[in-house]
Amino acid sequence: MNKKDFPKIHFYDQDFVDIYNKTWNWLGDYWLDPKSGEPDPDGYFVYPEDRQYIINQFDSIFSSFFLVYSNRNYPANQNLDYLYARQEKNGAIRWKYDLKKNKPVLDRLNPEGIGIPLFAWAEFNLYHKSANKRRVKEVVPILQKYLNWIDANFKKPNGLYAVPACCTGMFNSPRDKAFYPVDFNAAMAINATHMAALGDILNDKELSFQYKKMYFSLKTRINSMMWNEKTGFYHDLDKSEQMLPQKTIAGFWPLLAEIPNADKADKLIDHLTNPKTFGTDHPFPSLSADSPDFKESGEGYRGSVFPAMNFMVIKGLEKYQRYDLARECSIRHLYYILEALSPNDSKVKGDLFEAYLPTKEGRANLRGHSNFARPRYLQTVGLSTIALMIENVIGLIISLPRKTVDWVIPNLEIMGIENLSLKRNLITILSNKSLRGWEIQMESEKLYYFTINILDQKKKTLPIPSGKCSMLIEKL
Repeated sequence: MNKKDFPKIHFYDQDFVDIYNKTWNWLGDYWLDPKSGEPDPDGYFVYPEDRQYIINQFDSIFSSFFLVYSNRNYPANQNLDYLYARQEKNGAIRWKYDLKKNKPVLDRLNPEGIGIPLFAWAEFNLYHKSANKRRVKEVVPILQKYLNWIDANFKKPNGLYAVPACCTGMFNSPRDKAFYPVDFNAAMAINATHMAALGDILNDKELSFQYKKMYFSLKTRINSMMWNEKTGFYHDLDKSEQMLPQKTIAGFWPLLAEIPNADKADKLIDHLTNPKTFGTDHPFPSLSADSPDFKESGEGYRGSVFPAMNFMVIKGLEKYQRYDLARECSIRHLYYILEALSPNDSKVKGDLFEAYLPTKEGRANLRGHSNFARPRYLQTVGLSTIALMIENVIGLIISLPRKTVDWVIPNLEIMGIENLSLKRNLITILSNKSLRGWEIQMESEKLYYFTINILDQKKKTLPIPSGKCSMLIEKL
């Protein structure tokens, strides 16, 4: 597969472009046929470990957010469809499956194999990148059955959900006593609001109303029971509904669910720039830096920076129009990923890792586990090197059914994207400095609507015809 098959990005820092290209080039090694173990673009996106091929619900959902930009070289829905096909009669979809055995992987800490419920969020994003309404119609009944299973097994009389905290993947986070995890409950709210949106796409008012009602009910409970005004943070609850003291990265999931009001959001977002809590040199640690359990060496979820968690926080910042901070943190995060890919120390092997150190450059550690952080863990690192690169560093937000491309430009720089496939429409959008000043050059095969927001000073929506055209920023 040639690099030209993928959309090209342009950015003033060539290292960012190189890491983006490298991710696409390496991706083919992780699309595997479970029977032969050989690379196969028609296989599944898995990380082979100890000769096992595990499809993980969390990684499958999150990886779909960057696979949508592969110009259909890799189907973003492949792993999701595998999981849907394994749905049981009672509606259950388990958190992990062994591809070779075709069976769920269950363990003592999570006997029901409950995973973080974000399928509707992923499907909403897939719809906006593919405009495939038929798919929405097919998956909604599967997702309804799945949510009914969660309600029947995990919902408590207080309206919150009690699940093993490990189901969200935060394996050694100091939240052992968490009975009502804040991230799972916020994820249920995210799922509910996106189920309502899928109902709107299908023009199903009853479905939309049902899940809007569920969302507002959860929002009220999370705000009243999990928010701590003194710490300015959302906390897990123990079995007796008492708040646990630890501030973990899980406390930012309510941002993505749009649960806090403006005042609460400001207090929560302040933690992201506070070096004593989550504003460490490499944003954002999985545990607050003022916690007695925080480790500068990472030690799994006791301080490591995980790309999937950073993606979640940055998408949460977008919900509150904090585009500048989202971009600044994305760029800082990518610089640390670059440092670990090409370390100054020749004795240290560089790569794209599953997790990073919070206070300096390098790969995160976990005592007694030499395989942590896993190298070339593209399932989640691709969120940083591809999705954040396109959406937050370059600043493009694309919706195919709406025929819209929004470009948020916080700084005038030479950047853009070339040959991005929007279904059967290849588009190119580039900003360059010419003799006439800053100019945006565009090329498209079909009409679309382009909204440009420059430095929060100029905002304009224009219809972009097919063919080539350009506009001078000063004349907007």
